[in-house]
Amino acid sequence: MSYDHNNIFAKILRGEIPCKKVYEDEFALAFHDIHPQRKIHVLVIPKSEYATFTEFAAQANEAQISGYIRAIKKVADTLGVTEDGYRILSNVGGHGGQEVPHLHVHLFAGENVGPMVVR
Repeated sequence: MSYDHNNIFAKILRGEIPCKKVYEDEFALAFHDIHPQRKIHVLVIPKSEYATFTEFAAQANEAQISGYIRAIKKVADTLGVTEDGYRILSNVGGHGGQEVPHLHVHLFAGENVGPMVVR
């Protein structure tokens, strides 16, 4: 999967499409999903142009990697879900169910999110 500079998350980062922002710093932007799957469903995207987690892990510098991971934790703190728990999920590539070619993590919380995989 190659990076598409016109993907919806790139447009959100450029301010071309609005979002309901939860958190932002120099490494990441977090916002509510427009089609939530749980009571709380937030997307956390890096401000760098990586299509997948695989590409990010192989090519991002240490500051980008640590900044993005720490941002995910700060989002959980901001949402007040750290104590009760939450799930983070990143779909990678076609077989992993990734739809947008920009690395992103789904953060689900606010209720019991259920089993890991439903068949």
